[in-house]
Amino acid sequence: MAAALRSRPRLAIIDARTHPVAGLKGCQRLKADSFTGIVPALVLVRDDPTSFAAAFDVHADEVIREGTDLQEVALRAEALLRRSDRDTYVHPSTRLPGGIEIETEILRRLEADQLFAACYADLDHFKEYNDRYSYYDGDRVIRILSKILHDVVKGTVAEHGFVGHIGGDDFLFVIPVEAVQEVCSEIVSVFDAIVPYQYSEQDRRAGYYFGKDRRGQLHKVPLMTVSIGVVTNERRRFTHPSQVSELATEMKSYAKSLPGSVFTIDRRGDIAADEKASRPDETGAAPVVEEQ
Repeated sequence: MAAALRSRPRLAIIDARTHPVAGLKGCQRLKADSFTGIVPALVLVRDDPTSFAAAFDVHADEVIREGTDLQEVALRAEALLRRSDRDTYVHPSTRLPGGIEIETEILRRLEADQLFAACYADLDHFKEYNDRYSYYDGDRVIRILSKILHDVVKGTVAEHGFVGHIGGDDFLFVIPVEAVQEVCSEIVSVFDAIVPYQYSEQDRRAGYYFGKDRRGQLHKVPLMTVSIGVVTNERRRFTHPSQVSELATEMKSYAKSLPGSVFTIDRRGDIAADEKASRPDETGAAPVVEEQ
């Protein structure tokens, strides 16, 4: 048990058959620790109802009775690991897939040679909102955005869409290229309709409030908006999810430099001719900007 508390293994199998008190105390200690509490605990107990219930009382994740077929034990352990991985990879606030699952999804589409759009969504003026209201209110706004993203993406492209939560107010969703305009326009429209009601009536009517910058100076802070940077592999040859993420981040930053809720689509390509055909600016970049 001491080793488990130091190293945080993927799975803890605790034998509480011979020494039930010590075994159950060990499980209780494992689950009570903030570092190891996420480790799935499989407890082996005697074949009686009291022992079975006692193991769950100390927060065992799976309980196996003595005499259970070994193949069943192995299958239950594998299922427990899958559940644990799933729970670990989702964001605790929104229950959306996190960074590992986002990378896996992009890699899956790259390996399948699918055309797709990776869309990086981020809130504008979110920190100022947290400072004026509260962390609780900010967390509610993040959950609202996650619901909007999920409902619009799944409602438009169903199983062909994926929505992930990078962290904080950063999200990434993956959709078919042909759905970009419809999905992003709807997200922007719904968000702008809902977000004003997350403010006090005074702030909502004014359309702004006064906040302090890093130097402590008062300045006008507009209501929150959403910025979405979109990158596709129509004209790009991506070989790794990190390349997609890097370019999506760039496009998101460009979107945040524009006023209001917007989505920007990267139209550049790996081939110089594609760049020239897509209205390049002085840097060779040619984002298309859609504003709502």
